Amino acid sequence: MALIRWSPRAAVDLENICEYVAKDSEHYAKVLAQGIMETVETLGDFPLSGRVVPEYNVRELRERIFQNFRIVYRLRSKDNTEIVEIVAICHGAMLLPKL
Repeated sequence: MALIRWSPRAAVDLENICEYVAKDSEHYAKVLAQGIMETVETLGDFPLSGRVVPEYNVRELRERIFQNFRIVYRLRSKDNTEIVEIVAICHGAMLLPKL
């Protein structure tokens, strides 16, 4: 099982998304946050389940889609421990910036 770590950016992304959605529906914001968190939790058991991010085409940089959102994560290894680092969460219509 891989460890899951959140980058500060990804944590802020999730918070901003939920705050935006909560302006219209606090209930839906909670449901959305829970769904994203559950999707992230599955990455601990299935880190290769996401596809390679098309904008970068780097094997270690992957994404899972939840509803309209891209959960971008990086696979790392440290001291024989597999790590899934959540890098960013963004709307699916957005392209990620170039490296």
